Amino acid sequence: MRAIRIKEPGSFNMLELVERDVPKPGPEDLLVRVKAAGVNRADCMQRQGRYPIPAGAKWGDVPGLEIAGEVVETGSSVDEFKTGDRVLGLVQYGGYAEYALVDRGLALAIPEAMDFVSAAGIIETFATANETVFEVGGLRVGETILIHAGSSGVGTTALQMAKIAGAHVFATAGSDAKLERLATLGADLTINYRRQDFVQAARAASTSGVDQILDFIGPDYLARNLQTLKETGRLVFVGLLGSDTCEFDIRIMLARRLTIRGFTLRAQALHDKRAIVKRVSQRWMPFVKKGLLKPILHATFDLTEAAEAHRVMESNSNTGKIILAVN
Repeated sequence: MRAIRIKEPGSFNMLELVERDVPKPGPEDLLVRVKAAGVNRADCMQRQGRYPIPAGAKWGDVPGLEIAGEVVETGSSVDEFKTGDRVLGLVQYGGYAEYALVDRGLALAIPEAMDFVSAAGIIETFATANETVFEVGGLRVGETILIHAGSSGVGTTALQMAKIAGAHVFATAGSDAKLERLATLGADLTINYRRQDFVQAARAASTSGVDQILDFIGPDYLARNLQTLKETGRLVFVGLLGSDTCEFDIRIMLARRLTIRGFTLRAQALHDKRAIVKRVSQRWMPFVKKGLLKPILHATFDLTEAAEAHRVMESNSNTGKIILAVN
């Protein structure tokens, strides 16, 4: 089969097309003929050498955390899927390939009316958005959430979920075109972080600050994020686009009784990931089937154009998901 591997840590040209043997499914695996694979920021970080692969990973040089395709073989313990089923799934690695293994508990049936490209943009972003906004962040009806990098795949998904859940949504982005798109998705306030101080904008539009912040930037935003939260507010880190470390004044946390939480999906144990995927299936897939929640797609590239897909993602020009089509 064809696959895209990371030759060595570095820039886009470190992604190369190679031939690999088709993997063999274990007892609880599905072997899936990949039709489309989602591109995620974690893939770019892995290519740069900043996001280590799981220990002992046989296919760890092939990036890709989510796929959609057709089941071609099932393990001996699998009874909920069969050959020919259309599935989307979460994978540890190896999504940028013509075939991939998906654990039985990390696969979901693709809704009948949905194509493979759209399906490939669901599970990573939906799982991350649900866990960070609701399971970790505890967003409730009537609360206000500020979503940084609102035009990202997770950002556009979190925005839609928060609105469905009855929350008010503020979102930041770096261009007017992105802000307009976020407004069409239901954002109550959009903030151009290049021209506006998001602290002032968010506090001016709320009574005393926001209840929750979903942050992809990291320490560079920490002090200002804390200033934006109201008493007992929650800050959830889900990315690290800026610096790794910083110093900050802890007194604001003490005075306002603030909470800081972190989240990453890939490093979690299999049983935890299965529970996460199950929550997505139960809570959000009914909205997908009704057309009330959807992955927002920016662009589709052929598998052989993986380097260009990474370039576009790292340029931060996308609104929504970037997908690799595997023909």
